[in-house]
Amino acid sequence: MVKAQVQDPYSMGRPVSLAEAAKHTWARVRRSFAPRSPFKIGDAVVGDDPFKGRHEGVVVFLQGTAAGVDTSQGVFFYDHRQLKRLD
Repeated sequence: MVKAQVQDPYSMGRPVSLAEAAKHTWARVRRSFAPRSPFKIGDAVVGDDPFKGRHEGVVVFLQGTAAGVDTSQGVFFYDHRQLKRLD
């Protein structure tokens, strides 16, 4: 039977140096404190920006604090502070 996924190399016995393990741990700690958007993909939102205007749509892209909102006019990218949930 063919497996669809390959096992992670770390669990396959590949040697990991202490420095590499510390680097991965530090990256995970830093990522947990990074600013994140409170929205999830699929949330219905209203984006209000003085330059792009006001657009209603669905969140289709998230990266850090940026959110891509798919509207009838296309996809607009907003900072999460410019978005509000639809009632």
